[in-house]
Amino acid sequence: MKIAVISSSKRGSETGAILAKEYTNFELFSSSKFGEGKKIDSLSQWFATEYSNYDGFIFVGALGICVRTIAPCLQDKKTDPAIVNVDVLGNIVTPVVSGHIGGANNLAKDIARVLGGWAAISTASDTLDLWALDTIDRQFGYHSEVVDASLNEIISLFVNQRKGALLLDVKDKGASYLDRTAPDHIQVFYKKEEIDPSLFEYVLQVSPFDYEWNIPTIKWIPSVLHLGMGCHRGISPAGLMEHLIEELKALKINPFAIASLNSADIRSGEPALKFIAEELKVPFNTYDSEKLNGVEILNPSDVVFKHTGFYGVSESSSLYDDNQRTLLVSKSKGKVDEMDFTYAISIDVTMLRSGHVEIVGAGPGDPELVSVRGKRFLQEADLILYAGSLVPKELTYYAKEGAVVRSSASMNLEEQVALMKEFYDKGMLVVRLHTGDPCIYGAIQEQMAIMEKHEMSCHITPGISSFQAAASQLKSQFTIPEKTQTIILTRGEGRTKMPEGEKLHQLARSQSTMCIYLSATLVDSVQAQLLEHYGPETPVAVCHKLTWKDEKIFRGSLSQLVSLVKDNNLTLTTLIVVGEAIGNRKGLSRLYAHEFKHLYRT
Repeated sequence: MKIAVISSSKRGSETGAILAKEYTNFELFSSSKFGEGKKIDSLSQWFATEYSNYDGFIFVGALGICVRTIAPCLQDKKTDPAIVNVDVLGNIVTPVVSGHIGGANNLAKDIARVLGGWAAISTASDTLDLWALDTIDRQFGYHSEVVDASLNEIISLFVNQRKGALLLDVKDKGASYLDRTAPDHIQVFYKKEEIDPSLFEYVLQVSPFDYEWNIPTIKWIPSVLHLGMGCHRGISPAGLMEHLIEELKALKINPFAIASLNSADIRSGEPALKFIAEELKVPFNTYDSEKLNGVEILNPSDVVFKHTGFYGVSESSSLYDDNQRTLLVSKSKGKVDEMDFTYAISIDVTMLRSGHVEIVGAGPGDPELVSVRGKRFLQEADLILYAGSLVPKELTYYAKEGAVVRSSASMNLEEQVALMKEFYDKGMLVVRLHTGDPCIYGAIQEQMAIMEKHEMSCHITPGISSFQAAASQLKSQFTIPEKTQTIILTRGEGRTKMPEGEKLHQLARSQSTMCIYLSATLVDSVQAQLLEHYGPETPVAVCHKLTWKDEKIFRGSLSQLVSLVKDNNLTLTTLIVVGEAIGNRKGLSRLYAHEFKHLYRT
């Protein structure tokens, strides 16, 4: 956003100068001869001239001056720039015009954070902590359409907490947000057939489909469908476009739901296909025979292959992508002036309301140290299967009402996967909650192998590992300039054998900061191997249940390691840290020293 900051006093220009310095896109003006910035002779005339040249205006001074200046120029909430007023001390930041669509509310919040002030936002949706229906489309990249009422009429029903239905028949980021944050007067549905419009005053929907409700409706259309097309060379562009729109209308698919047009490379210059891509405002992708013939399709054709070298174009080009897609509409045929065309439509499987398993890193223990994304999955999950002996139960308190929460402590691998598959097959979201970061000693590989065998959708959300929590709790930087620049994450050799070259005594040669997992019961061997290369006075820390309520940390030297572990009866959930970086305050970085120059500080 290109923003003009306008002050009317010397003190106001000082506040404005703070903003102009903080943001490179803010330009400072002053209507006072005492203020900083470019001078304005007549504020009202200047504003009328510059009104359309900026995305927003920040008036620093009295609110009345701001209102009188902007009033003659205001036109429509859909086109007016964001207007924000700030008092001269930066204490009160007020969005005046275009709070939602123009972005004045968010701009005011941002300015308030910089100045240490308060954003005085008065729009009803923000005051009541409700969605801003007029910005949902922009927030999540949707096309929006309003049916059987004006947008303001539906907003009025919504903020007055009249009963509405919300249909979410895809599962993208926006749908997940709306599902998770729906207010009490909104009832959420995942299938169109479940909604009885007579029970509601309005409908909100996130869907690629054009459903008719005959009551006020906001349609948010996500671009989640991929169109594959084949056609005769020279087919009429306008005719093909007309027939395609008719086909989409019959399928109740909104054209704005199309994310891409795809075909064979032999049609890369076809005017009709290029015309359709331009009309739909989507990328036009073409693929060679090697790529398309490698895609498994429902309707391969030997005749088409004989003439073109492709077993099919519409289905295979629609499906071809690095991400997995599935056909929504299989190969269909049509004619334009006796010239044939085919089309098929696919959707990314991640967008389908089907089963999914998310392996979530719980972090070291403190429920507040789970990632934002991990917390969101915990709030949305239908089943949370957590490693009960390693993950604090408090993390499962994020679960929504009605979710099933189970500990896997007493389950074997087959029982765990069977339970997850039971929920998965019902189209539900499963969270497998592992301690720390699941990719570090997380035992997830065998679970994913079985899930892949069953073709189950699976993904990993990383977490904060205990070695990071150890650095935090020990108030230490584990990499010290010119002392140690390497952190080794490893374990002692017990029932799980260590690969050749990764024995502790071999790794100890580096004198790095070493974080040793799962080895409290092997402490005699650990100490002996470390002493081969680390001195006996090398600092060590034995960290038990890091960030849990009953966390215990014992510091000492390497020569005391065995007694630190055994005297305190430490076994599970214990991390051993060794190295000079523990508590080190020497060899400090010069990154922020005045002589250290870089791109942003010269």
